[in-house]
Amino acid sequence: MSGVATGCSPSVISTLLAHYRLPTELVDIRSLSPNGNSAGFFRFGDEVLFGKPIGISQETIAVALDDVFPSVEVKDGTCYLPFDLDEAITNLREEVYASGSGAGAATSSFAKNVYYTVRPLLGVAVRKHLQRFALRRAHEQQFPSWPVDRTVEKTFAGVLNLAMKAAGVDRLPFIWFWPEGQSGCVLMTHDVETGKGLAFCSKLMDLNDSQRIKSAFQIVPAERYVTPQETLDEIKAREFEVNVHDWNHDGRLYSDRQLFIDRAKKINDAGVRFGAKGFRSGALYRNPKWYDSLNFEYDMSIPNVAHLDPQPGGCCTIMPYFIGDILEIPVTTIQDYSLFHIRREYSIDLWKRQIDVILEPSGLASFIVHPDYIIDSKARDVYVQLLAYLASLRASRKVWITRPHDVNRWWRQRSQMELVRSGATWQVKGNGSERARVGYVVATEHGVEYTLA
Repeated sequence: MSGVATGCSPSVISTLLAHYRLPTELVDIRSLSPNGNSAGFFRFGDEVLFGKPIGISQETIAVALDDVFPSVEVKDGTCYLPFDLDEAITNLREEVYASGSGAGAATSSFAKNVYYTVRPLLGVAVRKHLQRFALRRAHEQQFPSWPVDRTVEKTFAGVLNLAMKAAGVDRLPFIWFWPEGQSGCVLMTHDVETGKGLAFCSKLMDLNDSQRIKSAFQIVPAERYVTPQETLDEIKAREFEVNVHDWNHDGRLYSDRQLFIDRAKKINDAGVRFGAKGFRSGALYRNPKWYDSLNFEYDMSIPNVAHLDPQPGGCCTIMPYFIGDILEIPVTTIQDYSLFHIRREYSIDLWKRQIDVILEPSGLASFIVHPDYIIDSKARDVYVQLLAYLASLRASRKVWITRPHDVNRWWRQRSQMELVRSGATWQVKGNGSERARVGYVVATEHGVEYTLA
């Protein structure tokens, strides 16, 4: 196969086009799925999706699922999918598939309200035992896939492979995921939960600076502690980043719509006061349908896979994506608290496994390391090992280690760039295009690979 495909790009693949920034005329992918079907889980080859596939029964994730792949039609230059790709991808990214997710149900139970009422009185030694008990069956969950779920990326790759077969081509140009052709991205973030954690922030910045790794600090605006303006100024003066972390971190932010609206106003005011463009909720509670009340450019509250978090689910992607006007920067690795106190592991082995899975397709490895939980020397030593490992990846694999607002700026610029033909080559046009690079999706025997032009 050779050459470049031509054709139309219906709206059912807008998520795919936005992900790759493909020229719209290069692929022709259409949906055969009627809107009347009820939503449910189904398989697309090896990937589990949630949507309204055509002509199959609806099953649950606990049993063998019908595979729609044999119903794909590739003919006359067009790939016909038996489901709506945009719907299926959005159902993953916004956790529509997860029972209770998106409705605040995960935070409304009496037991959780009691827990968060007494939580400030409980030390880590007590809390970790309660949380281990609550999460004792988390490993039995089949979906999303632990320890990293790449369903969104694998689905996009599978669809593009079919589209290339339909068009008779073996590669397609796209705008590379990261600036200057970086092979992947790493973000380090710190949620500050207590006054002790706040007091440790200066030493934490020293540790990060020892490996030239700048990070973001998420500050709780109310009740937990008082943040002096001098602390905020120091963080910014040292070229670290400040974001807003919840309102008072009591676990109730998303428990009630009116409560959320009332708190969102205060959270937005705190964002102005902090000079913050980003937000993360406490304990990663979330409801994307309510994001329109937040005046932030980006959110960092949705985990890739939430098996060890209070609210189940996960966005099943290792890349940023837009929910309305807000850029979602997902949490793609295990949190330090869960690693140390739930799994009882004091090593970077699991982090390294996750990093390998994420960076293989040039993804985003984002971390939450709390200053509160690495004051102890045993945990701090593990964090120092992680920093050294990340620095080695920057040198050996050209990984972009940066701050969330840099990712937000780049992803917004990239979303407005266009790939245009210039003779026999392709060029990127638009604001910030001097940092952009042309990449190719290359069809292989087992799927696709990504390569820089």
